[in-house]
Amino acid sequence: MAENSVRKLLVEICNAKNLMPKDGQGTASAYAMMDFDGQRRRTKTKFRDLNPQWDEKFEFIVHDTASMASEILEINLYNDKKTGKRSTFLGKVKLSGSTFVKSGSEALVYYPLEKRSVFSQIKGEIGLKVYYIDEDLPAKEAAADEKEAETAPPAEATEEKPLENAKEEEKKDETKAEDKKEEEKKEDNKPSPKEEEKPKTAQPDNSKTEEAPAVTAPPAEVDNPPVAHTEKPKQQLEKKQDKIQTSLDLGIKDFDLRSLSSNRGRSAYDLVDRMPFLYVRMVKAKRASPDSGSPIYAKLVIGTHSIKTKNQADKDWDQVFAFDKEGLNSTSLEVSVWTEEKKEDDQITESCLGTVSFDLQEVPKRVPPDSPLAPQWYTLESEKSTGNDVMLAVWIGTQADEAFQEAWQSDSGGLIPETRAKVYLSPKLWYLRLTVIQTQDLQLGAGSEPKVRNPDLYVKAQLGAQVFKTSRTSVGSSSSSSANPTWNEDLVFVAAEPFEPFLVVTVEDVSNSQSVGHAKVHVPSIERRTDDQAESKSRWFNLVGDENRPYTGRIHMRVCLEGGYHVLDEAAHVTSDVRASAKQLAKAPIGLLEVGIRGASNLLPVKTKDGTRGTTDAYVVAKYGPKWVRTRTILDRFNPRWNEQYTWDVYDPCTVLTIGVFDNGRYKHDEAGKPNRDIRIGKIRVRLSTLETNRVYMNSYSLTVLLPGGAKKMGEIEIAVRFSCSSWLSLIQAYSSPILPRMHYVRPLGPAQQDILRHTAMRIVTARLARSEPPLGQEVVQFMLDSDTHVWSMRRSKANWFRVVGCLSRAALLARWLDGIRTWIHPPTTILVHVLLVAIVLCPHLVLPTVFMYAFLILVLRSRYRQRVPHNMDPRLSFVDAMSLDELDEEFDGFPTTRSTEQVRIRYDRLRALAGRAQVLLGDVAAQGERLEALFNWRDPRATGIFVVFCLMASLVFYAVPFKAFVLGSGFYYLRHPRFRDDMPSVPLNFFRRLPSFSDQIM
Repeated sequence: MAENSVRKLLVEICNAKNLMPKDGQGTASAYAMMDFDGQRRRTKTKFRDLNPQWDEKFEFIVHDTASMASEILEINLYNDKKTGKRSTFLGKVKLSGSTFVKSGSEALVYYPLEKRSVFSQIKGEIGLKVYYIDEDLPAKEAAADEKEAETAPPAEATEEKPLENAKEEEKKDETKAEDKKEEEKKEDNKPSPKEEEKPKTAQPDNSKTEEAPAVTAPPAEVDNPPVAHTEKPKQQLEKKQDKIQTSLDLGIKDFDLRSLSSNRGRSAYDLVDRMPFLYVRMVKAKRASPDSGSPIYAKLVIGTHSIKTKNQADKDWDQVFAFDKEGLNSTSLEVSVWTEEKKEDDQITESCLGTVSFDLQEVPKRVPPDSPLAPQWYTLESEKSTGNDVMLAVWIGTQADEAFQEAWQSDSGGLIPETRAKVYLSPKLWYLRLTVIQTQDLQLGAGSEPKVRNPDLYVKAQLGAQVFKTSRTSVGSSSSSSANPTWNEDLVFVAAEPFEPFLVVTVEDVSNSQSVGHAKVHVPSIERRTDDQAESKSRWFNLVGDENRPYTGRIHMRVCLEGGYHVLDEAAHVTSDVRASAKQLAKAPIGLLEVGIRGASNLLPVKTKDGTRGTTDAYVVAKYGPKWVRTRTILDRFNPRWNEQYTWDVYDPCTVLTIGVFDNGRYKHDEAGKPNRDIRIGKIRVRLSTLETNRVYMNSYSLTVLLPGGAKKMGEIEIAVRFSCSSWLSLIQAYSSPILPRMHYVRPLGPAQQDILRHTAMRIVTARLARSEPPLGQEVVQFMLDSDTHVWSMRRSKANWFRVVGCLSRAALLARWLDGIRTWIHPPTTILVHVLLVAIVLCPHLVLPTVFMYAFLILVLRSRYRQRVPHNMDPRLSFVDAMSLDELDEEFDGFPTTRSTEQVRIRYDRLRALAGRAQVLLGDVAAQGERLEALFNWRDPRATGIFVVFCLMASLVFYAVPFKAFVLGSGFYYLRHPRFRDDMPSVPLNFFRRLPSFSDQIM
């Protein structure tokens, strides 16, 4: 943004729906109070309306555009105290500055009102439009504003009196005596001397309007002008800087944990070991004879390590070299400068201008955040020439040094792009919904072709490589209503930013096997929708034929980009991101995930080097959310040490981190000039909900890869993981919220449609990452996303079947236990059950409290035996060791099969397709039982902790509530009218679906 421009935040308060009645008369008189960056605005009051409509726009000045993403816009709804005894709280909404969009991308978004405390009674939602604009500030106006800021009265004299009584009056347990005192204060309220001395322009009538006594017949609307912001800009900036400094001092206690904006330099590498590197920065050289234009270069020699800079005649080198200190076999560094001269016979001769040596034991050490070491001039020692100097800097640092990423690295093969550490971002995905309504004025049977009496038509839409078709419909005679065919069908595509230029819609005639006409829709200009509150506008598009037919009819369509959905681009059981596509619906992160990729050990060779010995060039890829990270490639080592650390923002704790290890083959090319494919070494997954907060997990995991010859252990990888959370309340609230955004439940997509869209999204992500530089290979992305989970596999089917059997075995064990009691196998147990049966008959109201208390005690006792190490993929659970070669050959066989004749191929493929669906069904059934089992095994400590507290509270509640009343209330609640039901899943169902299963451990 230019220096002479100002950024303004525009907030449109549109309306609110289904507010909680708070005035004692079954209604509410609501007004909204907005706070942003020290500025406060207020809407008008809508009297006695639970669905108020404001349609008011307010402006806020953004004083610091760089820190706008860390600012919070808070909107509080209150019931006007003129209609009741006090100003009661109706709900609030907090929006992070990172969700603000630029003018032109705004949309009406309905935000559910949040509670202020756990015991608040709040419901409803508020419709907002929030966006910002950048306006150029004229020179005269800028000078006037600066002068006005300097001559403004002190902030104490113009500061608005805060609404201190509002928060106190919102408490639920306020006594009647306090209410009477407040009424007396309202009657005796008079402006203070400071308020009388305030200039009239600072706050025109707002204080008087707010403090006016209650009226018996309020008007339909009261105009409460927004409170002007009167604080000095300079003072406000100083306060903001103090606030930022205070938040940095708090460290991890800060509530806004952002991996990209927070200051985490001092602990950026606390999960990994510090690796010492010898850094040499070669800047330039100065020759005694400056007129010589021959190129010069420098050569660095440390024992057997030798490297030279690029040749430069009149420019600086400005190159940094990083040598792994543990791999050095010498204690001295020798730097020599050479020049190249071309003779008359085109022969190039090299001559040394001099050398300079350094003792590595005397090289200084640098630890960030120390400033970079300044380069110095060193005189080159030479017997032939004198007066030659070289400018360089030598220091010993770690991988945390900012020069490390761009340096020539000795353990990564130098400056090879394919071996460098990189961070990739998946493209932002949207669902594009095309609703084909009808066509008119179609010109069928053009040219000399005979016109078919009742042609069959369908509409085909194409976006990039995606093609979808509607059903067929017949066109009747011109006098009938079917002359204009109608479909009213939805076609859903996956669109990735930057979008494809056009969506091509074609009307096809099946009878003549030709196209009637086509229309193009400009995708970047399509309307974006965030919810289902309002339908997008439909439009008529002209159909264009060939050159001889410029107009062949028109088609009626509705097109929109659905921002309320999360586009699934990975397998559902290993999803790592559940946020909606629209930026306005994003919520603040609830925590921070830090992963330290330390190293690997005992890796097996996967290729040969120079045809003599085996070698492995390993690197690691970690994927969470849209962010992919790739470590540097350590060449020719079976025990590589990366010691790289990365961070991700966490928006949902019930997500999965995926880490894969690969052998780099792309930095070398084959005879045809194409890069080789990367080879899989292994993969692990870590579910965040199984991690305790603010605890470091440092473990080694086995790497197993499935090959056509069977499962093979490739080595081990050592990683450190820490899930940091600042607010326990927001973390616990996540367990009661739906997994996916609201649109997935209000307008759900079918299972078959979801599978098609998921694999389409996978292909788009794979293609986009493969076009990066350096590319992330297709084989790498597909392996990380589990793109082959839908393919039939005898091994996976066996694993899912035995998962179902394992869950049913608990029921069989209970049946055998009951049979043992009936047959008096253990008499004391049978006698105890008789006593328990008599107690249940005599005291039925103690059944549920006793059951929950028993569950509470059992869970508390079993908490000592919960697993302390994060779970990983289990080869035994995956049945990788109990497979025959024929079954492995079937799993690695592609479509179509090449193992038999044509007829057998058709039957075989059909059987595999059906078996693939049964395989997924078995996995889903098994996951339900495993989630219930995980609740009692403390696999997710937070979820089990919540259930433990629930059991204790339920036990106490059922001691007080009669059992008959509970049964009657439960029955009435279960049989309640549909109008009292919510479209969203219930809290217990959301809690149960978030429990972990063994799905993420299946290979």
